[in-house]
Parts: sequence; structure tokens; C-alpha cells
Amino acid sequence: MPETAPQQTTAPDPATVYAPTGRTVPTRSRERASYDREQVHSILDAAYVCHLGFVRDGAPVVLPTLFGRVGERLYVHGSTGSRPLRAASGSDEGLAVCLTVTHVDGIVLARSAFHHSLNYRSVVVHGIAHTVTDPEERRTALDAIVDQVVPGRSRDARPADEKELAATAVIRLDLREVSAKIRTGGPNDDDRDLGLPHWAGVVPLVRSHGTPVPAADLDPAIPVPDYLGTR
Repeated sequence: MPETAPQQTTAPDPATVYAPTGRTVPTRSRERASYDREQVHSILDAAYVCHLGFVRDGAPVVLPTLFGRVGERLYVHGSTGSRPLRAASGSDEGLAVCLTVTHVDGIVLARSAFHHSLNYRSVVVHGIAHTVTDPEERRTALDAIVDQVVPGRSRDARPADEKELAATAVIRLDLREVSAKIRTGGPNDDDRDLGLPHWAGVVPLVRSHGTPVPAADLDPAIPVPDYLGTR
């Protein structure tokens, strides 16, 4: 028999893919995991809120908070008195954290209770958060956090003054140990349940924005910004 040529394998390009680690490879449904940088960025950029997990006094703490992405860095801000920001600034080694975001895209209804699920997109980031002290980086981070919720808004609002900056702490988390996980499609019913008289399928969930409501004391001559009309 003719010899079979050895199969050529190409290593993932680190410029486009995050390297999997023991903490970013899921133990279940591994086929749903993704390490593609563009996909990870798109999931992060579409989120309003992240959940920041860390250990405080030997116990786990998870806080919902705003965040912003600038390239391969995530920024979280808060009061200088908040627990994670004080912990990150209290050590040169930084603070070990786990940051997550999740989008729910649909409710998956199966014929059996066991196979009910959600369609979702999520990102999990592990790493060491460090306090940002450089003034220029702090302003960039705060602008990114504002623009994370409403792109373009940071250019259309008064920036923080010195007093406000002094009361605000910012931490940075580099995107190094990262994974996304995504579920799409319909229910995965067992063959034995396909004939059951129960409705099965997906209820799509769509995020929408209502008509902007002006502040009661807003000058009526100020129009609604274009960036709100296109969201």
C-alpha cells in the first residue's frame, strides 16, 4: 500500500486566538468553547455589566459592575472605598479576580424538564487586577467605561474633575487567560421523548432600547444625540 503523507497541523495564531489553559477549558460541553479573540471582543463589547469575583477575608465575593475594554485590557471603576479596588491597591501583587459577562439570547424549551436550557454567549476572564495610577490611562479607562454603555458619550459629557477623579479608583485586567462559551440552536430532546405532546422550541430574547426621555430640567433646544437614535 502507498504510504500516507503525514497530516500537517497548524498551531493556532496567538494574534487571533487566546491560548487555552486549565482554567479556561470547560469540563462539560467543550464544543461550545471558543478562544477566538474577535469573538471574545464582540461578546465583551456588547455587554453593559460584568460580574467581578474575588476572595475577601477567605470568602468569595461577586459584584456586578460597569466595565470598559481598550484593546487587550479591561477596566473596572468604583469608589476608592470599594472592597476590590482597595484590595487591588493594597498589594504590589494585585488582586486575583475572575470577570464574567453573559448574554441570554433565547429560552430553550424541551419536552423534558431535564433538557430545558438557554441560548447564550458568555466570556470568562481570569487574571490579576492592578490599580491604574497613570493619569492619562485613568482618563482613557473612564472614557471607555462610559462608551461601553453608550458609544460616543464620553465626547458629549463633562469629564471628571480633579475632585471626582480623586474619589474614583480604576483597576486593569489584561486579557490573557480568556474563553468564550456559546450555545445556539433548539432543544436536545431524547429520542424517546419526541412523541410527547409538549411544545418544544426556542423563545428568542432581543435587547431593545426605548425612546429617550429628557431630564425634566433639560433645555428643550438641546436635541437627542444621533448616537442614541441609532441604538
